[in-house]
Amino acid sequence: MNFARLTQSVVRSFRFIIATALCLTLLFSNVLPASANSTSRSADTDATSQLNKIQEKTDKIGASKGPDLEETQAETQNGLNEVQGDADKDKMFRPSNSQNATSIENQVENFLEKATGKK
Repeated sequence: MNFARLTQSVVRSFRFIIATALCLTLLFSNVLPASANSTSRSADTDATSQLNKIQEKTDKIGASKGPDLEETQAETQNGLNEVQGDADKDKMFRPSNSQNATSIENQVENFLEKATGKK
């Protein structure tokens, strides 16, 4: 009988410890979610100016009857599209900055050659 009571008290203590640990984990994960990526924080004004310009253009186009074909073609000559302009153009992949890139087909062929040992 004493062994059964001892076992029950150990199990209850273990359950309490596990429940407490889970509650603390949930508490800290909800309270401190943003601290995981605090080392690479950028300035708050880096992308805001571009986004504000894009938002202003979007609001202007949305309030009007919409651009006609000539206006749209004139705006797309300035950048990627009529609203975004050339925002983040340097970060996008295009043929002029992808000369050394390998296509998916070449990557698959290279992998199959390596896997089969054939050239």
